[in-house]
Amino acid sequence: MKKYTIKDIAIMAGVSKGTVDRVIHNRGKVSPTALAKINAILQQIDYKPNLLARNLKNNKTYNICVLMPDPSIDPYWAPCLEGIEEAFEEYAPFGITLDMLFFNPFDKTSFENQADAVLQKNCDGIVLAPLFQKESLAFLKTCEQQNIEYFLFNNDIRDTKPQRFIGQDLYLSGRVAAKLMHTILRNNSKIAIVHIDEVFKNARHMQDKEKGFRSYFEDLNNNSFEIETFKLKHRNTNNLKKSVKYFIDMHPDISGIFVTNSKVHLLAALLNTQSQKRHVIGYDLITENIQYLNSGSIDFLINQNPKEQAQLSFSGLADYLLYSKDTPKQNLLPIDIVNSENVKSYLKDEDELDPQ
Repeated sequence: MKKYTIKDIAIMAGVSKGTVDRVIHNRGKVSPTALAKINAILQQIDYKPNLLARNLKNNKTYNICVLMPDPSIDPYWAPCLEGIEEAFEEYAPFGITLDMLFFNPFDKTSFENQADAVLQKNCDGIVLAPLFQKESLAFLKTCEQQNIEYFLFNNDIRDTKPQRFIGQDLYLSGRVAAKLMHTILRNNSKIAIVHIDEVFKNARHMQDKEKGFRSYFEDLNNNSFEIETFKLKHRNTNNLKKSVKYFIDMHPDISGIFVTNSKVHLLAALLNTQSQKRHVIGYDLITENIQYLNSGSIDFLINQNPKEQAQLSFSGLADYLLYSKDTPKQNLLPIDIVNSENVKSYLKDEDELDPQ
């Protein structure tokens, strides 16, 4: 007999895993429509919740600490928090507890302080977004010395032992962006790679994207494109906006702009007021970026699926702790190309699928 997971049932019913969990364990509010769908599926497959529990290694409680950037400071991380919370809902009945710790994504000292706090928790496993390369490496080496399991998402750290990483191939992501740019620009165009508001030398994810982008054009026969890198960074939003404006005003000859993170909207907001068309490619489906994608100021967004990255990382670590389930060392997610025509298909949030 097939053993159905909560994820299987959620897919069959067309609702979220969290909603299925609430129905099975009789907790929280669920809409009548969702309840009817799930109960019909449970009856159809003769679901027995205790079948899952039989696979547990023992009755021990496992504590997972999640260390990630604060979504209130950078909205890119809000979907990651949603993914973590949904995964936790699924695994909480089987002995998983959760500690969430946030750090300022623009302050490495904040990361170091929160990393120290994690180590004081005596946790069994850690889910980490290793934003600061050097500091994350030191933290993970301490985890290895203390035999603490960890899963990484968003970007990996190559200088540790083979680890479990869930995310995208960022070098390949850069090449995809370059291919898109090559398609929409004329030969002999000038292109800018723009890193906004991060410490580039300590940000492997941005470095990999730039390397991939440049490698694509280097591989072209008769390459006639000129590519230059710009780093725009300031302590506060107003100064950053001034820096972006100065960059635009001082480089009217640039035809294509590749922004390596989710802050592409800061640049698009200013370009939106100019008559000269510049082609722009950036990352992530945050509200501001979608606005400028629809207005035409951004040509393409590459969706990094942050929610899925975080959700799969937590689930993978929970499966390992509870069931000793082996997982691939790397789980590379697809690189989604989003434009104004297909963006609506990515905006189906769970409220639409699962009305409450």
